[in-house]
Amino acid sequence: MAPGAFAVNGQDKSYDGGITASVVITCIVAASGGLIYGYDIGISGGVTTMVPFLEKFFPSILRKAADAKTNMYCIYNSETLTAFTSSLYIAGLASSLVASRLTAAFGRRNIMVLGGFTFLAGAAINGGAENIFMLILGRILLGLGVGFTNQATPVYLSEMAPSKWRGGLTTGFQFFLGVGVVVSSCLNYGASRLSWGWRLSLGFAVVPAIIMTIGALLISDTPSSLVERGKLEQAKQALIKVRGIGTDIEPELNDLIKSSEIAKAASQEPFATIFERQYRPHLVMSIVIPLFQQLTGINIIAFYAPVIFQSVGFGHDGALIAAIILGSVNLFSILVSGAVVDRFGRRVLFLEGGVHMFIFQVAVACVLAAVTGVSGTEHMSKGYGILMLTLMCLYVAGFGWSWGPLVWLIPSEIFPMKIRTTGQSISIAINFAVTFVLTQTFLAMLCHFKFGAFLFYAGWIFVMTIFVLFFLPETKGIPLNSMYVVWEEHWYWRRFVKAQS
Repeated sequence: MAPGAFAVNGQDKSYDGGITASVVITCIVAASGGLIYGYDIGISGGVTTMVPFLEKFFPSILRKAADAKTNMYCIYNSETLTAFTSSLYIAGLASSLVASRLTAAFGRRNIMVLGGFTFLAGAAINGGAENIFMLILGRILLGLGVGFTNQATPVYLSEMAPSKWRGGLTTGFQFFLGVGVVVSSCLNYGASRLSWGWRLSLGFAVVPAIIMTIGALLISDTPSSLVERGKLEQAKQALIKVRGIGTDIEPELNDLIKSSEIAKAASQEPFATIFERQYRPHLVMSIVIPLFQQLTGINIIAFYAPVIFQSVGFGHDGALIAAIILGSVNLFSILVSGAVVDRFGRRVLFLEGGVHMFIFQVAVACVLAAVTGVSGTEHMSKGYGILMLTLMCLYVAGFGWSWGPLVWLIPSEIFPMKIRTTGQSISIAINFAVTFVLTQTFLAMLCHFKFGAFLFYAGWIFVMTIFVLFFLPETKGIPLNSMYVVWEEHWYWRRFVKAQS
């Protein structure tokens, strides 16, 4: 069997072509779509610790912070404040579902462009906000943009990348997301010294939006999307460009055309098709994978890292520096994932990351319990603060090389063409829905559960690691059009799928 080939029903199934400069540049440009989501994740928590921002929009939080008797876990417990953060995710949920039809009809690249423009408008409104209404409106537009981009970009990357390197190239989306987090955290640290720094932090989001939008305008759509929309000659030229001149692209093109014809012959609505019994495994993964990723508690730490560290006594500058350190650790671990995901596979990273995160999430809870207790009135010493930051960094590292990038990769590669955009939409919508619930409730949970909030997430990490062990098949190196074999050969899911020739 040739290197990179995959046996399907006893026959070798592989396509010519390897890594070309064109496919690398195209995937890097497309992956920059992660910048806008990462920037928003990093900017929100830092801005909500800036005194001028709180004075203008949330003065009640400053009054609670000034009360020496206030439980440190409860200082930032404000429904309006969490609405500022979580409103983006309701908008993202709605746009990600609409994006399924739009991506199929107009192409992956064009929806990435639409997402960039929408995010740009939201950033401009937030930067110039004068009241809560403008803040929330801007957040909603940001959410619409992120929803479109998060739906289209991972699918784009999976369809464009050669199967042998699909994991590493798709990880690029999470890498740029991590870059956005670090950049926004650094900007928060510098802007916090200015009375109008919060406007700079929120308004600067136009820069990553412009970068990704211009980049998306300069690349072609994926061959799969072009075939799906009947643009066969453009699809052929796109394949030649990314697979390399002189490469025999006919087998891959013919498979794309065949998959497209099968999809068009099935006149049933995609959202109905995906609920058929034979697609039960795909549907379960599109729901469970993003659900579990959010239940690791990572976004809570990412959104509220400055808030958490300031609550436990780091001080304002120390809290922002701690957020930068966490973001940098995450970014490095994403690079580790990109380097090994196509060598060792998805399952190994999922399982190692799960065990890793569980250990250090429990350790964080133990430190908080030992030092601050239930009352939460005692602030941490510098030594204990550094210990907690170290434990959180180790936790974030485990996430960065496992559940961070793989949540975008798995849903984008497991679906057949006819329901690929639908499956990705469901996955992104679940991600946003759970994120909304968790961000809207976390500060209240932190106030009432105290250190137990971290044990809550540790429990979910244990559950999801067991799920992966028994129910997630390995998808490393398998061509998208041959992905059905992983379900046919799985000990549990094979009872649902139909054998394909």
